[in-house]
Amino acid sequence: MRSNLSALVAGLLFGFGLMLSGMSNPGEVLSFLDWSGVWSPDLMGVLGSAVIVSVIGFQIARRRKRPWFEAEFPALPKKPIDRSLLVGNLLFGIGWGLAGYCPGPALAGLALGNDEVLVFLVAMLAGGYLQQGWARRRSAR
Repeated sequence: MRSNLSALVAGLLFGFGLMLSGMSNPGEVLSFLDWSGVWSPDLMGVLGSAVIVSVIGFQIARRRKRPWFEAEFPALPKKPIDRSLLVGNLLFGIGWGLAGYCPGPALAGLALGNDEVLVFLVAMLAGGYLQQGWARRRSAR
């Protein structure tokens, strides 16, 4: 119950912050990516604050025997930088650069009632489903 409550609070903070900062607007994201036109550094502030909070959180977590709302800390994967990671990053970046949406802001953008967001989310879920099928077929070989 406490972990669900912490997820609810974190999600509310995330969604409220996305809306307040304007990051649910794909135009804001695209203006950050437009270095040759009217560049807007807004996204850098959002990303920077996330890094600062994470650094502080990891420092606090290292001093604790267990997390506040779970029985134990999850095992963080040690994944090498491989071809799948690089291609996945490239495809994610291309999609983000073309649409101006990434998953979190797109979900938060549903609150705006924008049809474009719904189309993006359906396409994103279909892409994830296709990748899972491709990965299963590839591992079966």
